[in-house]
Amino acid sequence: MTARLVFSLALSLLLSWGTALVALAEVSGSLTIAGNGPELTTIEPLARAFEKANPRAYLDIIWDGNSKPVEMVKSGQAHIAVTGTEEPGLLATSIAWDGIGVLVHLSNFTKDVTKQQVADIFSGKVTMWSDLGGPETKILVIDRPRNQNIRDAFESQLGMTGKMTGAAKVIGSDDQVIKTVVGTLPPLSAVTYLSLSQGLSVVSGGVAVRLLPIDKVEPEVPTVKDGRYPLRRPILLLTKRAPHPLAEAFTQFALSPAGQQLIAETYIPIKEK
Repeated sequence: MTARLVFSLALSLLLSWGTALVALAEVSGSLTIAGNGPELTTIEPLARAFEKANPRAYLDIIWDGNSKPVEMVKSGQAHIAVTGTEEPGLLATSIAWDGIGVLVHLSNFTKDVTKQQVADIFSGKVTMWSDLGGPETKILVIDRPRNQNIRDAFESQLGMTGKMTGAAKVIGSDDQVIKTVVGTLPPLSAVTYLSLSQGLSVVSGGVAVRLLPIDKVEPEVPTVKDGRYPLRRPILLLTKRAPHPLAEAFTQFALSPAGQQLIAETYIPIKEK
């Protein structure tokens, strides 16, 4: 090996090490992530894995059903907001897909519904299951709190923003929503919406509920992934246009193979493996 080649290799290694050290120095400090929806089960392990890979970084997760994550980013109280809809003025990065499942009691024999019929149910235009080929029972609509991002995405997907029926019963947590659908009398009257990952989990767990097909498409991971299922929302990380270096690093980690593998345990990765 010539002296020139040895020098070139040494210089190359030195530059690589220098770049790595600079990157390591930049991935440090504190980062605040805010949210209010079902994504916590994914964001929490992502944050802990990121901290493990970057020991000088500390991630604070603020998760409250009554919080307003987007406003927190705008005001500087948080660096990242986890949402399902984009916001003008903020940078949105999609890290996963989630379907929105329409959940009813197992005994409700409504075969399927169209996307328009779902909008009609939740806007109050359709009030009887018999109008949809189901039982002679009045529909009890269970809505989610106004500030939760799953509601924003649901209304947006159906083209009914601000048109939710005033007769709806509002329930925050997925667990309580599911218990209400199961326990409401008559049991086949209630209908709600929730993260498809959560819906599929309780159905497979034997809970007495079912997810309605929409436009004759079954609510399943493959149909959400390829876009055939009509109710799906992105899992977005929203930051300021000039994001904090640590926010940018976390976003890139979420899109990395390691991050996407963690996301796949709950949601549908945005990138192919």
